[in-house]
Amino acid sequence: MIRTRFAPSPNGPLHLGHAYAAVVAHDLARAGGGEFGVRIEDIDGARSRAEFAGQALEDLAWLGLAADGPVSRQSANLARYAAAGEQLMALGLLYPCSCTRREVAEAAIDRGPDGPIYPGTCRGRTAQPGDDVAWRIDMARASDMAGPLWWDDAVAGRQRARPEMFGDVVLLRKEAPASYHLAATLDDAADGITLVTRGSDLFHASHIHRLLQELLGLPVPTWHHHGLLVEADGRKLAKRRGSPALADLRRAGDDGPALADRLRAGLLPAGLSLAEGLYLPA
Repeated sequence: MIRTRFAPSPNGPLHLGHAYAAVVAHDLARAGGGEFGVRIEDIDGARSRAEFAGQALEDLAWLGLAADGPVSRQSANLARYAAAGEQLMALGLLYPCSCTRREVAEAAIDRGPDGPIYPGTCRGRTAQPGDDVAWRIDMARASDMAGPLWWDDAVAGRQRARPEMFGDVVLLRKEAPASYHLAATLDDAADGITLVTRGSDLFHASHIHRLLQELLGLPVPTWHHHGLLVEADGRKLAKRRGSPALADLRRAGDDGPALADRLRAGLLPAGLSLAEGLYLPA
């Protein structure tokens, strides 16, 4: 049975881009006679706020997008992330890193989909008790251990996994229990997600997630990376730039289900368009 999910982070109000993503996930589940789940990705303690999580659930109800079953929260899954980290450490695939983002940017000689590629400064280092470190995956070693991998996207087709283009990414962060890559991969497996729907700006992340599934013995879903709502200048909608909040539309008396239907039909507000295909980071 198909099962999808919408997984917002409660670090700000949802906007029309989130509404479109939720509609896609909901409708694909319903079209396949399956289930639509909701997960609150709230492990970033510095930015996650309970009021935004509650607001997101109110927005979904206003749009007429009902979840099947209880809402899950990443903050309840910390033991899961720690266990996976220990498993990867036991395989000899993680190493501690104390480098700051600025140091990485200054030392990097190549760029990947997420920006500067970590140059391996701390590779081979061992951690001491009390060290304030993140834990990176030795991508070359992990890729060799996993062997050739493939994954399927409903929009872009079959893909050869190429996680090496990211370099040694962080999996266990200094300021949070796990990175997006590790937490989302583990939670999708635990939640029984068979079709991972998300914006095409996260297309390349699936290369890393496919590797983690292989290393951790997790089931492999199909992915569906949909287009993004973008502004007139081509930039995707973003909380940090103050894109119109669904809560404001809701409080102004807009019709939520009618808005969801307009998004389904591609009838977008003036100044917005749907960027189809893969959104490739610069």
